[in-house]
Amino acid sequence: MPSSEPVPLIIAPFVAIGRAVVHLLAVVGRVAMFTFRTVRSALTPPYYPGRFFEQMMHIGWFSLPVVGLTAVFTGAALAQQIFTAGSRFSATSTVPAVVVIGMVRELGPVLVGLMVAGRVSSAMAAEIGTMRVTEQLDALTTLRTDSYRYLIAPRLFAAVMALPLMVLVANAIGIFGGWLLAVEKLRFNSASYLAVTRRFVSVDDFKMALVKAGVFGFFIALMGCYHGFNAGGGAAGVGNATRNAVVSAFILILASNFLITAMVFG
Repeated sequence: MPSSEPVPLIIAPFVAIGRAVVHLLAVVGRVAMFTFRTVRSALTPPYYPGRFFEQMMHIGWFSLPVVGLTAVFTGAALAQQIFTAGSRFSATSTVPAVVVIGMVRELGPVLVGLMVAGRVSSAMAAEIGTMRVTEQLDALTTLRTDSYRYLIAPRLFAAVMALPLMVLVANAIGIFGGWLLAVEKLRFNSASYLAVTRRFVSVDDFKMALVKAGVFGFFIALMGCYHGFNAGGGAAGVGNATRNAVVSAFILILASNFLITAMVFG
């Protein structure tokens, strides 16, 4: 039986911190167990290729419009900002180099990850959460269908495969946006701009962008499925799961982006 004695005021802050740490460790443990079971289920048959290609369409193809618009405006805005800042130091010639490096290494993967997380992770949490509160997941279990293999593994594979492809497209569109603004508004020479762009970008930059994209895709699908799978409490629970999925996906994307960048360039 827990003690009914009041907690001394001097140790009350430490008790609150201890509760928060224990709760955090419990959440990390549940996510780790969910991840392990999901990965194990994804690597063992039966497989559902139809579900995989369906999720590829939802995650990749249907996300391209918003990703493309985000990339082209970001590339153009980046070129304008670099030109404005460089003009103070007579360094406007750095515009093509900074635009291509910034888009490929950082802005392209991160913006694609955040945009797709806002669109896809929330949708996954809402769909699976609705299935949880309406007992459709229990019905799958009754029909001897593994929910991890049928619902979660295809989403995880599709996100890991689709994000790198979308990052490649976003990088190309973002570089195009910077080139278009630089040539049409800032009066850069098109041939020299493209020559500098090719000279300053490398294959390693694209490799790092693809690695980041794969990691971001894993976190996007994992958080959407985890929060949806553990939703409860009716419509309010589904809403909370959707919100938590997006927030946790954002945090993991930004944290993993920093860690990957620090490991490569640190």
